[in-house]
Amino acid sequence: DGRTWVKFCRDCRLFDKKFSQTDADLMFAKVKPKGGRKVGFADFGILLDQVAAKKKCSVETLTDLISSAEGPVLTGTKTESVKWYDDKTTFTGVHAQGGPTTVDAGRTMMSDLSQFADRTSADVRGVKMATRHETHPSLGAS
Repeated sequence: DGRTWVKFCRDCRLFDKKFSQTDADLMFAKVKPKGGRKVGFADFGILLDQVAAKKKCSVETLTDLISSAEGPVLTGTKTESVKWYDDKTTFTGVHAQGGPTTVDAGRTMMSDLSQFADRTSADVRGVKMATRHETHPSLGAS
């Protein structure tokens, strides 16, 4: 689409005094099919021809300039520092002592969900087999 075409031109550093973002938008609007939003490979070639004519250089020079580009330029925002979040000396309560942990093995009776489920063998009623035999010797322990 047109926005991607302009970003492509900006990332390849094609814009200068002879060729502006407005020129890129207008060229794209002329080349794209009626009612369409995108251009195909053949139309992309036409766009390159028009850019080369506007910049008064050869298509080969333009393609060399494009191929020497390092790829898309990604930009974003960087968060500002927050005193109460970034500075650990301002932490209070449990977090001042290191905070709660998700790795509680050995610290509590149960450290993960696998310790909640008992996977030992049991009878139909859910009574453990080993417990049943230990508590009732007449039920099969000899």
